[in-house]
Amino acid sequence: MNGRFIALEGGEGAGKSTLLQLLFEKLQCCSGLDLLMTREPGGTAFAEEVRALLLFAKGEQLTAMSELFLILAARADHVEKVIKPALLSGKVVLCDRFTESTMAYQGQGRGLDISQVERCCLFATGGCEPSLTLLLDIDPEVSHQRLKQDRIAVDRMEMELMPFHRRVRQGFLAQARRAPERIVIIDAAAAQDVVVRQAFDAIAAHLGC
Repeated sequence: MNGRFIALEGGEGAGKSTLLQLLFEKLQCCSGLDLLMTREPGGTAFAEEVRALLLFAKGEQLTAMSELFLILAARADHVEKVIKPALLSGKVVLCDRFTESTMAYQGQGRGLDISQVERCCLFATGGCEPSLTLLLDIDPEVSHQRLKQDRIAVDRMEMELMPFHRRVRQGFLAQARRAPERIVIIDAAAAQDVVVRQAFDAIAAHLGC
């Protein structure tokens, strides 16, 4: 594929969505880059419906396995309809969450077998993976305070208890240790201008722009 695939990862309240928008705007100033910004779960009509079900469904609690396969169904649709075509056309794809989130949340957080989750992820994506991942790392206690200040409503993941969020963080860091050549850790507790500069510099170095 001619394009580049870059993912932003991190726990709740790490600032991924805000950073993604800021990076997209800065990268638009780079000559010759054709950009696509997307998110997970989401990116297609079907995947956005799955996102709403996962994050805001009322009533019966989803099992860990049900949650995993809903996410993977949305991802398979997203990859085939959006990400792969964009990469084949030479676009730089910026995505809010991808496989590392599944490994951290459903693997480490929910306690599913990590190796099985990884195999399922590879099957769902057909091997399509980011060439660069920026991991916004933050203490869950700090991010929880951010969410309390910034949000009126919270989703299912944000409502999880602190031990879950600590496990998720450890899951992300474990993934970073496994793939240090691809995953760049950024201190999300730093000032926003520092986070944006470090993230942009990592992407610019990766793209050679």
